[in-house]
Amino acid sequence: MGRSAGPPAELAERAQALREALQEHNYRYYVLEDPTVPDAEYDRLLRELERIEQEWPELISDDSPTQRVGAAPAEGFETVEHAVPMLSLANAFSEQEVREFDRRIRDQLDLATIDYVAEPKLDGVAIALRYESGRLVLAATRGDGYTGENVTSNVRTIDSVPLSLRGKPPDLLEVRGEICMSRSGFADLNRRLAAADQKTFVNPRNAASGSLRQLDSKITAQRPLRFFCYGSATSEALPDSHAAMLKQLREWGLPIHPEVRRVSGVEDLLAYHADLLVRRDEMDFEIDGVVYKVDDLDQQREMGFVSRAPRWALAHKFPAEEEMTRLIDIEVQVGRTGALTPVARLAPVFVGGVTVTNATLHNADEVRRKDVRPGDMVIVRRAGDVIPEVVGPVLDKRPDDARPWSMPESCPACGSAVARVEDEAVARCTGGLVCPAQRKRALEHFVSRKAMDIDGLGTRLIEQLVEADLVHSPADLYRLDGDTLASLERMGEKSASNLVQAIARSRQVPLARLLFALGIREVGEVSARNLARHFGTLDKLIAADVGALEAVRDVGPIMARHIRAFFDEPHNRQVLTALAEAGVRWQEAEPENEGGSQPLAGQTFVLTGSLEQMTRSEAKTRLEGLGARVTGSVSKNTTAVIVGDSPGSKLDKAKELGITVLDEDGLASLLESS
Repeated sequence: MGRSAGPPAELAERAQALREALQEHNYRYYVLEDPTVPDAEYDRLLRELERIEQEWPELISDDSPTQRVGAAPAEGFETVEHAVPMLSLANAFSEQEVREFDRRIRDQLDLATIDYVAEPKLDGVAIALRYESGRLVLAATRGDGYTGENVTSNVRTIDSVPLSLRGKPPDLLEVRGEICMSRSGFADLNRRLAAADQKTFVNPRNAASGSLRQLDSKITAQRPLRFFCYGSATSEALPDSHAAMLKQLREWGLPIHPEVRRVSGVEDLLAYHADLLVRRDEMDFEIDGVVYKVDDLDQQREMGFVSRAPRWALAHKFPAEEEMTRLIDIEVQVGRTGALTPVARLAPVFVGGVTVTNATLHNADEVRRKDVRPGDMVIVRRAGDVIPEVVGPVLDKRPDDARPWSMPESCPACGSAVARVEDEAVARCTGGLVCPAQRKRALEHFVSRKAMDIDGLGTRLIEQLVEADLVHSPADLYRLDGDTLASLERMGEKSASNLVQAIARSRQVPLARLLFALGIREVGEVSARNLARHFGTLDKLIAADVGALEAVRDVGPIMARHIRAFFDEPHNRQVLTALAEAGVRWQEAEPENEGGSQPLAGQTFVLTGSLEQMTRSEAKTRLEGLGARVTGSVSKNTTAVIVGDSPGSKLDKAKELGITVLDEDGLASLLESS
């Protein structure tokens, strides 16, 4: 007969004590890097716990250290949408670019010196970890920044990833970090693979990526992977500085790279970069540069984002490796914004651990400056060990028949004229929303959440619609019916019906969202809102000349020319007409006070703490709508500091400088009287 009674109380207590002891040893080993027991003692405790759990399976918990061995092989990885996008970083390759980065931030924040956090740029795989009630529930790769792959079962096998957090973390915590493989671990792995007559890896990054994407997590469990946390996508219960946030994450059990430093000013940034460059080859983990981040999180929020990268962070890359190969031809690629980029087609060459067959030539001016020609022998490098780039030709090996290259006069994708805006290096197709090379990405942007917000219309479905020749421009989306959609691969009647309803809901949008959806170069959400408020109607905006456009808040000469060029292109105006014919209606915006007498013009406010009557974002929008400037730093030029619950150091700074302090009632009175 089988056992009917549960496990003895003393064994249950012993199992719990072993789990807590092993978790503490993991914390001291991976986070504090200060182990207190030898590996043999750790192994003895783990084997004892395994024996108890094997005899009494009901004692096994999800966060037990014994559960890192891996699960049964999966059939594939499901897709995960990131609640907060995992953005890429802008790159710098020179001291001057770093100084320019620091200058832009100081100018925008109106500060003499900026505090930063500097950290190694680990050459691994970016990962997002989601903890609920302190327990790991999801791990997802970066993917395209908006959707990644669910690799939870594999990540659970990595010893340095805590299955449960220490202390009292918030109910929901999403952290971001890098999964990588040490040089020593990589060498040991390749030795084992070679001994087993299996294919070896080229470099630690490829080894980390390949190990993380194994369908059999038991294989991942055998790979020497490490995790380092570099930030969080949630703000609840976290301090208001990046350095303090990392310290808190470390206290909850998440490993932070020991080389992370808080520094002040651009000279400290450059010194940090120089120090790690010298010690780069001594480190057990490969790094391809360093990352700088503004330390103050309120300042980060004030800086905001441009395209897919934050303005408050920069990746400063290390010098690259170089090789020589033959430039077979120069072809032209057309991007989503119509940018024509010359691309070098190369004879295969092994550079920086990978085989390179293509490399960017940036633009026509760069091709002319470097004087590279099809047939040349050229020097190729992987800039920052990532982006292949042609450095220049080897002139004494140039063939006699090599001829200079020039940009084509018409778009290779649609045949539209190629234009080059004054003072810009990039040539662009004028086909706008009708160019097939730009169509998919333009449609993806058009339907995105902050644009027309057509839920259910993702990248794969857009690809199907374009490839099936069903959608040529955004207006065609509004002619789709349920039967057509249901006939597509992986689309049932219910999904098709839901999408038809989502498309119908998007027919009524504010003018600002329509302007953002059109994908006009340089026009982001804030610029679109400013344009809508300033002109009120689309007709007035279309009729505005460059001078009138430059009068709009935050619209400079370059953006103004892009806006004017967009509406001057007949194809783009035809799309707007087609949208109107398809039933799309954009709500006119309330124009700004034409007299320019905005009551708070010239005044500067700072928000700190949590507001209850409205969000800080809403408060900022209301204040800016009245002409005020809202910044993240208190200075002698600040008009008033508005405080909510749990204000930070900004309140102390305001009192020190004698700046007016307003509570929420004071803010409400200010807005009402203005």
